[in-house]
Amino acid sequence: MNSLNTILVLATAYLGVFLESTFTGVRNLLGAQPDILPGLVAYASLTSGLGLGTLTAVAGGLWLDCLSANPPGISILPLFAVGLVIERYRGLILRDQAYAQFLTGLGASAAVPAFTLLLLLNASRNVLIGWDSLWQWLVMTLIGGALTPCWFLFFGWLLRTLSYEAMPDPTARSNREIKRGR
Repeated sequence: MNSLNTILVLATAYLGVFLESTFTGVRNLLGAQPDILPGLVAYASLTSGLGLGTLTAVAGGLWLDCLSANPPGISILPLFAVGLVIERYRGLILRDQAYAQFLTGLGASAAVPAFTLLLLLNASRNVLIGWDSLWQWLVMTLIGGALTPCWFLFFGWLLRTLSYEAMPDPTARSNREIKRGR
């Protein structure tokens, strides 16, 4: 796990959750607040494995719950479950293909709100559910799916910009002949 990638993903999660809770332009325009965390957890699980996926799910879930009406910690389990499933089938997902990234983000962005709603209903919380909830779920799913390939492009660009490429060792040539024997 690259420490620069870890810092960049966590900083993006923190900034994204903060902007979600303070900037209401998208919410007023679409009637729903998109969530960036499922796509970010999908990116973290596909590129860095379960460690960064879990760290993003726990930190991002706590930050989201602190700034929303959710009970503290309710968002962690759905985010972690999505990251765990994605990491489990990571070898089967074509993570370099944009359509696979979109579909993975689409599934993650659809599963997290549904699983969070299930947890809230099981916790005997008063949840407002209506026909508008279906529209909000659809908007969250589509925007979260569309953002997932953007995370791959964004973090790929950031890592190329902020890190250096290792130079090959000039003494270890591949065409060098090794003489053996006496």
